[in-house]
Amino acid sequence: MDGRIHSTESFGTVDGPGIRFVIFFQGCPMRCLYCHNPDTWNADGGQRMTAEALLEQFEKNRAFYKNGGITATGGEPMMQLSFLTELFSKAKARGIHTCLDTSGICYQPCKPEQYEPLLSVTDLVMLDIKHIDAEAHKKLTGHSNANILAFAQKISERGIPLWIRHVIVPGWTDSAEEQQALGYFIGGLHTLKGLDVLPYHDLGKPKYDALGIPYPLADTDPVSPETAADARQQIMNGIRRRLKEEQTDKTKASGP
Repeated sequence: MDGRIHSTESFGTVDGPGIRFVIFFQGCPMRCLYCHNPDTWNADGGQRMTAEALLEQFEKNRAFYKNGGITATGGEPMMQLSFLTELFSKAKARGIHTCLDTSGICYQPCKPEQYEPLLSVTDLVMLDIKHIDAEAHKKLTGHSNANILAFAQKISERGIPLWIRHVIVPGWTDSAEEQQALGYFIGGLHTLKGLDVLPYHDLGKPKYDALGIPYPLADTDPVSPETAADARQQIMNGIRRRLKEEQTDKTKASGP
């Protein structure tokens, strides 16, 4: 089976634990206003590669990946579900740690059996939640967040470690109300192991220019690390509120 691959990175350090071989899948159904990889949107782009060819690249530097593994990102890897499942299955057979960096947009809650083969060979999910509010999410990305939130809950139910990523975008995700609501939701994900709160940047502008696409947030200033740190604190406040409520409910249920 061939997959459409945009590119690979040999020594990724921000795409999961350790040093990782990062595979950028081609194709993405979302059109996030702040996307910095518009060159991955076209599902017919990229180069065709087999799982074996990608694993051969991994093996060339395997000694460097002893505390890392493979990360599938994009684009949106789950657009190529069958190929992604084959890649991760063959990686696991070689004892390689697998990480899925996804938006979750392709997940279909009504057909969970389609995703079980993939989840059974996935060691870690890094999930981008763009916005916790459904309507705001649709305006920001072109899609509802219903399937994304369902996927987050599915990962938690399956016991798979989960890292959440959230980008702070001025005018979109920079309110304390939105941040605390996000925290309250992810506080209920019992396999949550990490939270990355990232400041919006405009480093993708040259790609839009090269593709002849107007940059949607041309008048939006980048976010400072300090602002992102403050937002993370608000999200943590929401998580703590959720955990406190759950603990109170358990105490009441246990009785005197």
